[in-house]
Amino acid sequence: MQSEAMSPAEIRAGASLSAVFGLRMLGLFFILPVFAVHAPQYEGGGNLTLVGIALGAYGLTQAILQIPFGMASDRCGRKPVLYAGLAIFAAGSFLAASAEDIWTAIAGRSLQGAGAISSVVVAFAADLTSEAHRTKVMAMIGSMIGLSFALSLVAAPALYRAIGMGGLFVVIGALSLAAIWLVAAVVPEEPPSPRPMPGLAGLAEAFSPELLRLNFGIFTLHVVQMAMFVVVPTLLVGAGLPLSDHWMLYLPVVLASFAVMVPPILYADRRNRPKPVLIGSVALLAAVLAAMAASGRGVMAMAALLFAFFIAFNVLEAILPSLVSRIAPPGARGAAIGVYNTAQTLGLFFGGLGGGWIASRHGAGSVFGFCALLALAWLAVAAAMQAPRRTGAVNPAGS
Repeated sequence: MQSEAMSPAEIRAGASLSAVFGLRMLGLFFILPVFAVHAPQYEGGGNLTLVGIALGAYGLTQAILQIPFGMASDRCGRKPVLYAGLAIFAAGSFLAASAEDIWTAIAGRSLQGAGAISSVVVAFAADLTSEAHRTKVMAMIGSMIGLSFALSLVAAPALYRAIGMGGLFVVIGALSLAAIWLVAAVVPEEPPSPRPMPGLAGLAEAFSPELLRLNFGIFTLHVVQMAMFVVVPTLLVGAGLPLSDHWMLYLPVVLASFAVMVPPILYADRRNRPKPVLIGSVALLAAVLAAMAASGRGVMAMAALLFAFFIAFNVLEAILPSLVSRIAPPGARGAAIGVYNTAQTLGLFFGGLGGGWIASRHGAGSVFGFCALLALAWLAVAAAMQAPRRTGAVNPAGS
């Protein structure tokens, strides 16, 4: 029987890859709290649909490139592909820093997205950790999304006031360069990998019915996230909370949600019961979105609902990639996680686009209502899933 404690090698792998992922996500999230407010200063930035495209543009290019990046990492190794993706992301950040019109901002965001390393990071984490501890490691990586978001909400308004939107994009590029150093200096070396499946065979395995359920789930989760934050910052300003004070709401809400997410993650991991945790989190997400569509827009009401949203979001960000890594064959893991991250980033793109379009024509309540219906569809899809059995695989990272 395996120990419930993670080995030092697994802890190092999880912490370092989480930091790489977090630096990149921090760069992506830095613009969310301020971009919609700044956008009218761009030429053409008064068009909410274009603002939504700019917010979600990196999702479209990531969607195109996640599978090629994942398959390339199966064949060429994880670290070389990470270096290339992070360098491309930095280049896109510096292009966006020079933007004076909304189209250049969209181009920069699109180039940022072309550094499609999410699938590589998750596959690398799966390579370096045993199945018994994989949900914990995926929770570490998933938590970096929420933590990066919280830090961006605190730091971005202050940085924006100090250095402007161009300076903010320069900081984002510098964070990506820091992540390259972290990969080289701290992330463990890759273990010997299984022989990769031939391209089409590996890709076919990545579209199995159970993986498609998970892919629909991550698509939905990120449509909801991006669509919400097309409208949430302006709703809070309208409720009387200045942009510079938004961190006072977001930071405690996100940090408290981390504490609440721990028990369900441990339950799913130690009892090998991911399905009930997944179903319960999706149901909570749907309920929160329905309440946002129906409720008033007071600051305290929004704070309570955002707290519940981030509990569901953080749990789902941990459970979903862990399930993908367990269901996918080892020789097609990069390809399968590439498909998964393609679905994720398509969600980011269509969430930004759809959120901007719906908000401009029907208002914020309709954005939340649409997202609630999408979450209910996910609940129906997830209810039919078959949870994977634990294989008892040894820790590939060693002890």
